[in-house]
Amino acid sequence: MKKIIIIGASSGMGMKIATDFARAGWRVGIAARNEERLRAVRDLFPDRIVYSTIDVTAQDAVKRFENLIEELDGMDILLYAAGTGWYNPELNLGKDEATIGVNVTGFTRIINAAYRYFKATANVSKGRIAAITSVAGVKGLGVSAAYAASKRYQWTYLQAIDQLAHSQHVNVSITDIRPGFVDTPLLEGNHNYPMLMSVDYVAPRIEKAIMQRRRVATVDSRWAVVSGLWSLIPDMLWRHLEVKM
Repeated sequence: MKKIIIIGASSGMGMKIATDFARAGWRVGIAARNEERLRAVRDLFPDRIVYSTIDVTAQDAVKRFENLIEELDGMDILLYAAGTGWYNPELNLGKDEATIGVNVTGFTRIINAAYRYFKATANVSKGRIAAITSVAGVKGLGVSAAYAASKRYQWTYLQAIDQLAHSQHVNVSITDIRPGFVDTPLLEGNHNYPMLMSVDYVAPRIEKAIMQRRRVATVDSRWAVVSGLWSLIPDMLWRHLEVKM
């Protein structure tokens, strides 16, 4: 039986994807900070889902992650779905530091640990490391500076890990999943975001990208066009654009 671990599975896209994989017959390990929510997800498929409370910003995050792998008796796929960020034009330092804690430090801890696991074990069956990043990594967004910068970091780290796997002959594939705006608790129910997508719409597209071992997948095609156009705007022009959300 195939096994997937999802970090950030107590709500939103992570929770939806976890239940989809469990429904399909996979063994699923889920992790997040909120144990009550994790338990509720586990109870939907108690014979297929195990959970662990993991705060990716805590020093014991890697140890707890390794324990979850052991409890699941292995891991074929890791999906890092945890993330945070704020609309923060005031540059509130606490919000920026919290964003970096989850999206940079916590992300690095878990992706690093997953890579080392696959380096040690994935000799026959190919392992997979996938992460939900964001189209926000295309350009610096003044109203969400730390969030955009953290997503660019994630893009680059995944690219580097992919190169490292090739040079070290590690049998693992890397998938960077870049959604546009998704109606999750991160957006706090704000429906003023352009081209806002539902979790039910986005989740199967993420699952397809993972199963197809896509290196980079932008969700959806509209956002692929938008982010592509953003990338073509020279920095001198970009600084004059007023981004509102």
